[in-house]
Amino acid sequence: MTKEMKDIVRQGYDEVSYAYRSDTQGDFSDYLLWLAELTPLLPSGAPILDLGCGCGVPVAKALSANFKVTGVDISPVQVERAQSLVPNAQFVRADISQVDFAPHSFAAVVAFYSIIHLPVAEQPALFDNIRRWLRPGGYLLATVGHTAWTGTEDDWLVPGATMFWSHANTETYQRWLHGSGFSVLWSRFIPEGHGGHTLMLAQ
Repeated sequence: MTKEMKDIVRQGYDEVSYAYRSDTQGDFSDYLLWLAELTPLLPSGAPILDLGCGCGVPVAKALSANFKVTGVDISPVQVERAQSLVPNAQFVRADISQVDFAPHSFAAVVAFYSIIHLPVAEQPALFDNIRRWLRPGGYLLATVGHTAWTGTEDDWLVPGATMFWSHANTETYQRWLHGSGFSVLWSRFIPEGHGGHTLMLAQ
């Protein structure tokens, strides 16, 4: 079942890649404001991991101007686009729950709308991995679930495309992060449609 859900995510983003994010157009102000709360905390040139980097726009592209960026995404289409759109960053096609890096590889990890595509049972282990990959005092900036929900949506963004999400509620994420050795510096609700997500900065 887990592989089936991940196949849905991979195939879904292959299908909706351009509908989800064009090469140049879009309102990226929210993402850039979020990054602006992280980047002053980091030295220029610091290594940053972008988990679920998509096509590299806008996060990896914005970060790569001043930092050494590595992006990871499960979608071959997204990674191919990212390599073209952000040539001064490095990209890896992989399941974010299966990829691995040496301890203390990164000064920060960002994960916008990506962790919530993993089956919820796999997410605590991912936070353990992120903690291991981070340098002492490193930061995690991530959007996670606000309320608990797991399910799929058919005809997502384009006809015939299906997407899968799975997330816990804010309090559960705070507990998981604490259990992995993080301190949550702040969290806030990010509205979207009739619901929303939680943005957290942890150290």
